[in-house]
Amino acid sequence: MATPSEGGRSSAPRAQRADARRNVEAILDAAVACLARDPEVSVVEVAAAAGVGRVTLYGHFKTRADLIDAALVRTIQRADRILDATDTTGDPVEALTRLVASSWQIVDQFRNILLAAQRELPAERIRGIHDRILGRVRSVVERGQRTGAFRTDLPKHWLLTTVFSLMHAAAEDAAAGRVKVDQVPDLIAATLLAAFTPPGAKVRAR
Repeated sequence: MATPSEGGRSSAPRAQRADARRNVEAILDAAVACLARDPEVSVVEVAAAAGVGRVTLYGHFKTRADLIDAALVRTIQRADRILDATDTTGDPVEALTRLVASSWQIVDQFRNILLAAQRELPAERIRGIHDRILGRVRSVVERGQRTGAFRTDLPKHWLLTTVFSLMHAAAEDAAAGRVKVDQVPDLIAATLLAAFTPPGAKVRAR
């Protein structure tokens, strides 16, 4: 049987790890909430919202960019779970329109986090974090190309880049007040359908 001191030595590291996990969760929850309100929020403000000290926060995230990266990853993971409920089967045009509408609801809610990421992180990293989301778009695009609903004269990766870039541009325009938020899903869908329709074919009404 372990002595009290032996038990203390074995349980202390576990307790420290549990505390560290709780701190990380609290910090990430606070970062997502704070950045969603203000993309310029400071690390000190995030630490205060999480109920931890600045030293503790920096013990887990060495820089503000690291913190924003982790907050964006968490946001995209949540978005991916939400998008599970979106029907992407059937007609590719209708599936793309539904996927755009669902994706925009998430982008609109968290666009300030995206803006913060665009200011702090390399474009390649942001694109990489979106891989699972883009995977959904990729499957719809591939089906549309197979059925003739979407053009095949342009590379598939270029069509995906068009979706990714347009969604992010829409977030910037909405944040700047250049477009009305409730108009964005229709604007994105109309633009993508015009861009994806095979040359010479009539663009389908949504």
